[in-house]
Formats: sequence, C-alpha cells, structure tokens
Amino acid sequence: MIHRKPVALAKSYLLLNHGPVTLISSAHGDYRNVMAASWAMPLDFDPPKVAVVIDKNAYSRKLIEASGEFVINIPCREIADKVLAVGSETGKAMDKLAQFELTATEASHVEAPLLEGCVAWLECRIIPEAHNQSQYDLFLAEVVAAWADDRVFQNGRWHFPQETLRTIHYAAGGQFFETGRAFEIEG
Repeated sequence: MIHRKPVALAKSYLLLNHGPVTLISSAHGDYRNVMAASWAMPLDFDPPKVAVVIDKNAYSRKLIEASGEFVINIPCREIADKVLAVGSETGKAMDKLAQFELTATEASHVEAPLLEGCVAWLECRIIPEAHNQSQYDLFLAEVVAAWADDRVFQNGRWHFPQETLRTIHYAAGGQFFETGRAFEIEG
C-alpha cells in the first residue's frame, strides 16, 4: 500500500527543514542515478525553493545538468544501509537503483524517479545559476511537487509512530542519527 499524499507547495519546506540526509534521484534519456546528499535545505516558501550541493565529479550532476531537474527523496531508518551504499559508490559504472534494490516510481512533474522506502519527496526543477553551480557546486531549484508518507507526516507535522520510519541524519564514517521525538514550547 502506497502512503504517498500530496503536500501543499507552500508547506513543502517542512519536509526538509529538520536537516535529514537525502537521496537525490536523477534521470536523462535512458540513464538514471541516485546519490546521497546531506547538504540540502529549503530556501523559500512561494514559490518554494531548495538548495543542494552536487559535486562536479558526481555522475548525478551530469544527468541533472542535462535534464534540468531532480527529486529530493527523504529516506528513513529502514533503508539506512542503502543510503550508505548509494553514497559510497558511483553511478558511472553501475545502475545503483538496480544494484542496491531501490524501487523507483514515476514522478508527476519531472523525469527523475521517486524512490520507495522514503518518507517524503520533492520534485525539483533547476533555477539556472551558472556561477553558483560552477564555483560552489550549489544548485538552486524550484519545488514543483511535494509528497509525504501520511504515516509520518500529517497536518504539516512529522511524527514517528515506528522507529524504522524515522528520518535519518548522516554524521560520517557510516554513523547516522535518527530524528528524535518532537516536543513543543508554548510561547
């Protein structure tokens, strides 16, 4: 059963603003790839924008520059092993989606796939900023569609009834942290 529900674009920043590791999926022509990226963040509300660092040597960058689009997939603890594997290999020599048994489904507005095993998805189109891309490997993009798993994201709030569905944060050397329990401060 698919638990993917649309998220209002003006609220899509809520999917990313807690700083989880992401999987960036890309596609162009007959080629597709996925890479892990920790440096992704929301930038604006209306229209919603994001920033992500994509190294000039990454195979994904070639596909993203050719297609002008990508998907930010937000994985959960359940697939942390695949996140580490995807981030440790290059797509130049293999189809990482097939190699690491990641199921891809069709996105609604971009060619890049949505990855199963994730709990949120942001379909993005690049905002051309040649200087930032060349000098800093920094890509800006507009979010054109957003989705979340309704088991963990409802009414603009994350909640994690199952540990395996918690979003994850990458430290280094194979070490991850999982998103903890939310709390509120009344003000």
